[in-house]
Amino acid sequence: MVARRFVVRHGPAAAAGGSVEREEEEEHEVEYDTEHGLDVLRLQIFSLTAVPPDLQKIVVEADGLVVDDGTDLETVSERLRLLAIGEEEEDAAAAARAQEKSDEEFARMLQAEEEALLLQQYSIQNDGGDVFRQRVEPYMHQVLMYEDPVGQEAARKTVPICELEEKALVSLAKEGNFNPSNDEEKHGFLLQLLFWFKQSFRWVNAAPCDSCGRETSNVGMGTPLTSEIKFGASRVEIYRCNHCSSITRFPRYNDPRKLIQTRRGRCGEWANCFTFYCRAFGYDARLILDFTDHVWTECFSNLYGRWMHLDPCEGVYDNPLLYEKGWNKKLDYVIAISKDGVRDVTKRYTRKWHEVLSRRTITSEETVVAVLSSITGKYRTGLSTDALSVIENREKEESEELSKSAYLQVETALSLPGRLSGSVEWRKARSELGQADSLSCSSCPIRKCVDAHVSNIYDALSAFLSHFCDKKVPKERIIEVFDTLKTLMLTLKNSNFKSRSATLDQKTHHLFEEIFPSFERLLSAISLKAELGSAGHQSVTVAGNPIHSSLALPVALDAVNEILSNYKNNTSFTEGNHFPRGNRVCSGSVLASREQLPIGIATAAFDGIHSSKWEEPDGAKG
Repeated sequence: MVARRFVVRHGPAAAAGGSVEREEEEEHEVEYDTEHGLDVLRLQIFSLTAVPPDLQKIVVEADGLVVDDGTDLETVSERLRLLAIGEEEEDAAAAARAQEKSDEEFARMLQAEEEALLLQQYSIQNDGGDVFRQRVEPYMHQVLMYEDPVGQEAARKTVPICELEEKALVSLAKEGNFNPSNDEEKHGFLLQLLFWFKQSFRWVNAAPCDSCGRETSNVGMGTPLTSEIKFGASRVEIYRCNHCSSITRFPRYNDPRKLIQTRRGRCGEWANCFTFYCRAFGYDARLILDFTDHVWTECFSNLYGRWMHLDPCEGVYDNPLLYEKGWNKKLDYVIAISKDGVRDVTKRYTRKWHEVLSRRTITSEETVVAVLSSITGKYRTGLSTDALSVIENREKEESEELSKSAYLQVETALSLPGRLSGSVEWRKARSELGQADSLSCSSCPIRKCVDAHVSNIYDALSAFLSHFCDKKVPKERIIEVFDTLKTLMLTLKNSNFKSRSATLDQKTHHLFEEIFPSFERLLSAISLKAELGSAGHQSVTVAGNPIHSSLALPVALDAVNEILSNYKNNTSFTEGNHFPRGNRVCSGSVLASREQLPIGIATAAFDGIHSSKWEEPDGAKG
């Protein structure tokens, strides 16, 4: 079952079975649950268009597919076209005109590509590809360092693995997926690794003073020390403190094993270190070298069946047009580098291939292919037949994908941000600020809102408050109960999510004894249970899928904190006043015009957690 939002386009009919007027078309939005079947969709469309179900022909606009009982409505494009029986001929003519226009556009793109290749012949350097090879091949030494098992183990030890696993599973649960496949779990963990890395690595505009930690100014380059060269720092920037005049060295380390210790740098260090982390956790990963001075990462997603773009500096994933459309970059060569060789993946990152071709003047396209093939062959010697077969099949599929990418049209509505990492002055000098009003996401799916636990928690806490109100329990006693409850929940929240448990001491047990039914109801709402241990001590443990508790505990903690705040500030609850408010707004599915990933998704409006809410005084821009 999937909640879908279809946009149905329709030319209004004069009457059922009568002639069709095509003066102006109508668009109707249909909220639809795929569990209900095609007949329900036809009835919804009938209520909007007055075209009876038996006279409806529904067509997917993207590919002309006719929707029938065998159509998978979970996967088709959201834009549908409604034809009353008798409209087919006119619609076929319209489709032919659209195809003719598409063919003309494709022909123009091919013509532009041919012209760019012709001009390229007069601009390229005829050096046999030496300059191009010198730009690419040194990175092979860098990516081979990612395969060091001792370094990989050291890298894994720096990552809060259990925390990221929990966040990955919670993010899937928030979309209604409580039993993900292995591929879904690995994909979710990779994204959480990206977000964690974004928060834990530090961007360096100017190195802070080693003596006092304050701002510095660059005074040039220094000679690297032996200890710095050992970890690949052939360049060392020198800074003088603006306050104490001390000198600070900033070695530009290239060894990822050193970077997991220093955890700072610019895009080179960020991408180098993050790609190393990806390899440490077993992902097929490669370093992406953009000749116009940027680097990032790609990982192969088994979930998507393709290579996926990840930029650790920006905390962005699967958005390859970020650089051309968001940053306004004038790309030329984008090369993927891994232990298995090198690939030209430029076409993934552009929708202006003919323009890119005109800037590829280092060497001819044939030489680019030959050089990359030569480097790759050198590093594949010794691979087994089976390993080579897997790599070559994947490359064949990628080549087909890249060939199609070069001629795709970019969505005009797609809005991507300019560069966010680095100082404004530095980004401005590189012309990477993009459009000031660009947003990080413009395509928002309908999301299933998983929030029944929020209502259950609020109802359980209301029972607590009703009991206290009925029994006229003193405020001090109520505060003591909720303080104890908060401590218990914090203990559970901070423990390993797979095996949460907390022992109730005698005082805590006595405190909850008189309200035990309400206490049990609250535990049930958080997917927890109270049980008696072998030593006679009562403890609280997970009941069922531990991710239900991971999802609910932050909600319960926020609610308890709000109750405590109200009582401590003398905002007491009266009889009939249910916590925290009556008629809670909730939803089965949510659609937003904009979202800011990974935290600011539409369903956060209903998740019961204060930290996921924000207000923008100048208007809803986020």
